[in-house]
Amino acid sequence: MSLTPMMLRSLLRLVLALVHQPTAAVTTLLYYSNQLPRHLNLERHVRREFLLEDNFLFHFLINLLRCLW
Repeated sequence: MSLTPMMLRSLLRLVLALVHQPTAAVTTLLYYSNQLPRHLNLERHVRREFLLEDNFLFHFLINLLRCLW
């Protein structure tokens, strides 16, 4: 299996998450990159289904934010 279909599927999931649930997607990115405090009001916006194993670009963005901030 080549990398192109895997990355294309991951890109599609990321774009769909940002289009359909922008608040939840951005909150999840910031929450798991340790940019948001651990707070119960924020945790209800966090979607753990965005963190599936094959969502490579979402994990890449989380790790990139961890490194830069």
